[in-house]
Amino acid sequence: MMWNWQLKDWPKFVYESSLFADAEGVFMRLSGEAGAYLSYISKEETELFKVEMLSLEGLASSKIEGELLDRESLQSSIRRHFGLKPLLKKENSKEAGMAEALIDLYKNYQDPLDHALLFKWHKFIFLDNHSLSDVGCYRTHEEPMQIVSNRFGSEKVYLEAPPSKIIREEMDQFIDWFNNFKGLVLVKAAVAHVYFESIHPFEDGNGRIGRLIVEKILSQGLRQPSLIVVSKSLEIAKKEYYQQLEKCNHTLEINDWIKFFISKIIDAQKFSFELLRFLLCKSKMMSKLSLILNERQLKVL
Repeated sequence: MMWNWQLKDWPKFVYESSLFADAEGVFMRLSGEAGAYLSYISKEETELFKVEMLSLEGLASSKIEGELLDRESLQSSIRRHFGLKPLLKKENSKEAGMAEALIDLYKNYQDPLDHALLFKWHKFIFLDNHSLSDVGCYRTHEEPMQIVSNRFGSEKVYLEAPPSKIIREEMDQFIDWFNNFKGLVLVKAAVAHVYFESIHPFEDGNGRIGRLIVEKILSQGLRQPSLIVVSKSLEIAKKEYYQQLEKCNHTLEINDWIKFFISKIIDAQKFSFELLRFLLCKSKMMSKLSLILNERQLKVL
């Protein structure tokens, strides 16, 4: 059976955008409500919310790939970028690199996608990593890029990506598609993810960079940093996430994939919204108690 990138119509994915128009409306409505909540909490709470959302994204995206980052180290690095007091004097290189990628996305989400940006993210993620032969560039090895199960006696190839020699050409097409796509934001995010993962252009780090691309699309669609933890939602549904991706490996018809992926984006958005509601309630409570509690009691609370 041929892989999707070997099919005649590659990379023309087949889907029906009209099926997802209602979900796009929900996404935009929740984004507007979240923006309203942000306007009612203090600047300090807003900054802490940003740190929390970005660190959760970095932690979950890495966890999906089997890498556990130190939460305190990652948050400390992100806090430095926001001008907040860091939690640690020195952060670990892995966490510092992930923080650089997340902050770069947060600050420059509106920039077009290009090879240089993807290479920069890859360098950030693999900061001080000497195990990869290709860092900050697309893979160059001649052997096939395969995702293979590790079960003894039942080895299975889940994905074989295009050979390294045509990766630049494939990524030229992907970047052109990304920067010129006209349509629903959520559909673009879903298609971009399966499209990028099918190419698998890097030796490692494709999942993490693929999810950064998703966050970039959502932010561009909202015209502000999205601040929703898509990776956390996907990490919770990791088994189904991989199953849905695998279903796309041999076909260009991806309505089921788009439906699944959009549902995870909406789940992530609702999680973000609930945290904002909590912060607003907390802010109101602290404001009332500040009139009857002394400074020491408030500090304890």
